[in-house]
Amino acid sequence: QVQLVESGGGLVQAGGSLRLSCAASGRTFSRYSMGWFRQAPGKEREFVVAISGDTVSSYYADSVKGRFTISRDNAKNTVYLQMNSLKPEDTAVYYCAASLYTLTYVDRSYLYWGQGTQVTVSS
Repeated sequence: QVQLVESGGGLVQAGGSLRLSCAASGRTFSRYSMGWFRQAPGKEREFVVAISGDTVSSYYADSVKGRFTISRDNAKNTVYLQMNSLKPEDTAVYYCAASLYTLTYVDRSYLYWGQGTQVTVSS
């Protein structure tokens, strides 16, 4: 069982940066692929990025390529999302999630979810 807690959200102006963190419990963190999803008001939850357990591979949604970077520190049981050049369209609640599948973009494949952290980008 994995428990996930996101942090680092907040209010930022367009063009600014934020770094989100997701702290995981448990002793088998490296077995899981980790993903970030987001959900804006009135919209469905969408895939943002995923990273493999060994940190070697990652996959980004087209909407964030070149702006967002995912990383993980398995020794600290933590995954990060560095968000640069933020746009108002990035405003959403951001969730981290853990999956036994590698680099999946299908939200139903993720077994564990955090509570989410709000990111608001003002124009």
